[in-house]
Amino acid sequence: MSRERKHILLVTGMSGAGKSTVLKTLEDLGWEVVDNLPLLLLDRLLDAPLPEGSPDNSQPLAIGIGARTRDFDPERIVRRLRDMRDPNGPDIATLFLDCAGPELERRYSETRRRHPLALDRPASGGIDRERALLKPLRDWANRLIDTTAMTANELAQVIRTSFAGDDLGAPILSVRSFGFSRGVPRNADLVFDMRFLRNPHWDPQLRPGTGLDADVSAYIAADPAYEAAVGRIEELLMLLLPRYRAEGKSYVTVAFGCTGGRHRSVHVAERVGARLRAAGFSPTVSHRDLGAAPQDSLEGPTVGT
Repeated sequence: MSRERKHILLVTGMSGAGKSTVLKTLEDLGWEVVDNLPLLLLDRLLDAPLPEGSPDNSQPLAIGIGARTRDFDPERIVRRLRDMRDPNGPDIATLFLDCAGPELERRYSETRRRHPLALDRPASGGIDRERALLKPLRDWANRLIDTTAMTANELAQVIRTSFAGDDLGAPILSVRSFGFSRGVPRNADLVFDMRFLRNPHWDPQLRPGTGLDADVSAYIAADPAYEAAVGRIEELLMLLLPRYRAEGKSYVTVAFGCTGGRHRSVHVAERVGARLRAAGFSPTVSHRDLGAAPQDSLEGPTVGT
């Protein structure tokens, strides 16, 4: 039996975007993890078969590489990965972790760490330099995760959901709720507006609750337009998601919005997430504005609610 691995994942991206979190999570899932390997040894590692006595070839390998790696050369890495393409060889994927510059600056400020490419200058300069340096890898990567709006726990959950199985080709699927009054998520691929449903905010007994509560959910589901509208959204997603996968899209975010992001969008996101799981998908469901305090000034007029 061949001792070559079935799966190899190169994990790279912006410093501070979450590479350590990703590698730790993969290690917890049973992956062999190697971080900051010099490029000379990277070639040897990719070429080497599994040693006798090691776990069988079902154990995947994750290799962390970035600006701190000795002799880091993104274009050389891309050429090496291109040369390794082989239909009969291991499944080799590249995961790129991205993050907006202001958020990276905030993270470096909070941790009081220096950016690896800006040891004697503001972090912003190092971030810009690193973004330009990594462009070949970002363009090459077949998987991209933008961690700008993610906590470490949310990123770990995305990785657990996406890489616990054998299929590295499946897109990372996220279902999120949000409030339009607090802005549309910047990385949403599909946005559905749930403000046509009647609003529990204007019922004094339901206002303190959320879309996770049974009485609030029952109130929303009783809207005459609810079943037909949400059912058609689910049918549309069942049609689109396999097409996204066939096109090689690595990251799909479906966002449901209402005014405040606490009731209607939360309930619909939970329902759609459950429907997708029943259909064999593995979505991560999160609620951006669930903890926000209810405010009449954000909800608009009571007419039609």
